Amino acid sequence: MTTDRSTEVLPLRDRLRAALPVAMKARDKSVTAAIRSALGAIDNAEAVDGSDVHAGAIESSAVGLGAAERPRRALTESDIEAIVRTEIDERHTAATEYEDLAGGADRAATLRAEAAALAAHLGNG
Repeated sequence: MTTDRSTEVLPLRDRLRAALPVAMKARDKSVTAAIRSALGAIDNAEAVDGSDVHAGAIESSAVGLGAAERPRRALTESDIEAIVRTEIDERHTAATEYEDLAGGADRAATLRAEAAALAAHLGNG
């Protein structure tokens, strides 16, 4: 049985990662910034908070390569979509605030372009 990869829907993170070099080659600064920011927010959400780590005596510390490593959080596709939607909402909110400032129309337009670039990756494959 063969798999038709053309009908597979890539996960959102993979779509964003694939779009990043395309935006960079096109020298589209707003799209590049938006995608980098979204990927960074996803990476940060996976980070372990470490609040349960307590300092102790050196002799009771973990020893060896990777002995103190902890796995990152596993995010679901819906978690990642929620993070990207938050990034979009933050840009819309900031754009509205910039529109109220004198001379803020250019920055508002940039933020709206970034939001649109991220929204283009939601719900499609």
